[in-house]
Amino acid sequence: MGIVYDETRKTFTLHTKGSTYQMQVDPYGFLLHLYYGRRTRGCMDYLLTYADRGFSGNPYDVGKDRTYSMDVLPQEFPCQGNGDYRSPVFAVKNADGSICCDLRFQRYEIEKGKYGLKGLPAVYAEEAEAETLKIYMEDPVTRVSVCLLYGVLEEYDVITRSAVVTNQGEGRVCLEKIQSACLDFVCGEFDLLTFYGRHAMERNLQRVPVVHGSQMIGSRRGTSSHQYNPMMILADHEATEDAGSCYAMALLYSGGFKGEVEKDQFHLTRMQLGLQEELFSYSLDPGQEFYAPEVVLTYSQSGLGRLSHNLHICFRKRLCRGKYRDLERPVLLNSWEASYFDFNGESIYQLAKQASQVGVEMLVMDDGWFGKRDDDNSGLGDWYVNEEKLGESLQDLIQRINGLGMKFGIWIEPESVNEDSNLFQEHPDWVMRIPGRNPVRARNQLVLDFSRKEVVDYIFEQICKILDLGVEYVKWDMNRSLADVYSCAAKDQGNVLYDYVLGLYDFLERLVQRYPNILIEGCCGGGGRFDAGMLYYTPQIWCSDNTDAVDRVRIQYGTSFGYPVSSVGSHVSAVPNHQTGRSTSLKTRGVVAMAGTFGYELDPGMLTEDEKQEIRSQIEQYHRYAPLIQNGRYYRLTNPFVSEAGAWEFVSEDQKEVLFQAVMLEIHGNMTVNYVRLKGLKRDCLYQEQTSGRVYAADALMETGIPLPTAFGEYQAYQYYFKEVEES
Repeated sequence: MGIVYDETRKTFTLHTKGSTYQMQVDPYGFLLHLYYGRRTRGCMDYLLTYADRGFSGNPYDVGKDRTYSMDVLPQEFPCQGNGDYRSPVFAVKNADGSICCDLRFQRYEIEKGKYGLKGLPAVYAEEAEAETLKIYMEDPVTRVSVCLLYGVLEEYDVITRSAVVTNQGEGRVCLEKIQSACLDFVCGEFDLLTFYGRHAMERNLQRVPVVHGSQMIGSRRGTSSHQYNPMMILADHEATEDAGSCYAMALLYSGGFKGEVEKDQFHLTRMQLGLQEELFSYSLDPGQEFYAPEVVLTYSQSGLGRLSHNLHICFRKRLCRGKYRDLERPVLLNSWEASYFDFNGESIYQLAKQASQVGVEMLVMDDGWFGKRDDDNSGLGDWYVNEEKLGESLQDLIQRINGLGMKFGIWIEPESVNEDSNLFQEHPDWVMRIPGRNPVRARNQLVLDFSRKEVVDYIFEQICKILDLGVEYVKWDMNRSLADVYSCAAKDQGNVLYDYVLGLYDFLERLVQRYPNILIEGCCGGGGRFDAGMLYYTPQIWCSDNTDAVDRVRIQYGTSFGYPVSSVGSHVSAVPNHQTGRSTSLKTRGVVAMAGTFGYELDPGMLTEDEKQEIRSQIEQYHRYAPLIQNGRYYRLTNPFVSEAGAWEFVSEDQKEVLFQAVMLEIHGNMTVNYVRLKGLKRDCLYQEQTSGRVYAADALMETGIPLPTAFGEYQAYQYYFKEVEES
């Protein structure tokens, strides 16, 4: 069983195939955290120690016992105001204005299957492969209750956490802070791994020691952001890709978040992740509920590689949904870098025609097809086809492109509006702006108030009129952060940001249900909303607006720590690259883009015949390798931030197929040889490289590695495909 309750010791023990998580209800009703780590048996309450810790408060219940303090005990759901001076997970402003909460254990339930969350994304599972633990806690004075939710997916090696808050009292309360998950470690020396960045250079790995004090990441932007990703890892100092203990937390939420690691006076380490508390103050009337976003936890005793595999498999199989969860994605060409706003129906058709001749399977018409939209200063919000610009109806254009044997996709940005638009002129109150102040513009656009149902309903209806014409792919974009956080329809402004994200998810859920055959790709200025919450609705996300192959090696490396390759939107673009001006070979661009949902961002009509033939070969290769790339185990072989080469690998579940890819990031005179060790092969077996026919010993490939050729020229790329062979 994944969940075991011991009535005698009052312990809850959660088992996955590789980990154990344990907590205990103590004699006073507090829920204490005991252990999370490699799978084990027994009761770990011996880890708790008690001593008189000067100036650490003591609950009234314990009388004169100065050795008992919440300030030094590991807890499951630490509250503001109960004597714990560390960073709380939960803070409530009560009807009398006090900010405090004292949650005590009431009861529990164990159920088959995995819980769901109202209006929020969540990991799902078959009933036989998961169990749910519900622990009910309550403040006896205010009657604020919290149901702590634990989902245990034993074979996936993950535990999920969430919480449902209910105001069972008679007065209004206000949630000032709520985090979804907390881990308290009584000992250990750790490194913190986070993923920082900026637009066009997202998810750079940062690894720093955990020191005394608080180390925080987060987003105040209303989206999960380019700047920090809502995922973090705590690892032993000595943990590597292949060895050592490490813990991951990933938040299934696409708005503002906060992650924190705090090392206290007694060397206890607290790791927590959840909603950003700034601009958040959520009011609950009597009887109302609040659902905290889900956090996925996983542990590995075998290093960071195994930790990533746990997340990859869980997200790919038990978070992504729909037709394209397991289906090979079509190779697409996006019109943006080929034509930007300068196009009409005929030029889009000719682009599709050229693309079809090299094997591309879908044409995506990007920004500029609607309203008065010849640049990014007008038209957003007017979701009707500009037939004057196209020179034909959208339905006719789709049918012409379908006649080439190609699918048709389209770009939308439903959450934003330009002031120069019909929608803004008719409904200026539908935007987020603070009364009496000029709004903050970004990209010369404002944000629609998706916390209001009537706004979401209207935009949804307009978008559906377009999608009903035969669209088979949607690129959902969002090109600014939220600054003027105010809704003229809200009773409490502290509710607005959370309700905005609920409105976004409501829109996406309706799209998913109405159009089960449409492939939706998330985007937010590229990778500004690359989070696990979006994967519940969009099985792939545009990884970055930066399509430069060399930068993408690093961007995709950081992304791989938490997210499967099947979710990474990655394309071959023209050179010199439009973001960096760098030129790389078509081969290098193809190798990098194949570590994602393969496609193109260029005009095939501008290519030579040799380049067109190379693209045909790339697409053939992609289809040959796609099942392995999408479903195989992904291994990081080098760190491209410190190595001369960026190298990675895909290994099939049965270990019979291996795809090795590498890009040289540096070149020097009289170049030394780089040997890259492969991983995940079968011991004592032989593998044949399919292009050269050469046979290699698996153990040698993993022990010493394969030498990368010292070819002349910058940014050379290498791709080797191995199959297991019998010894001759």
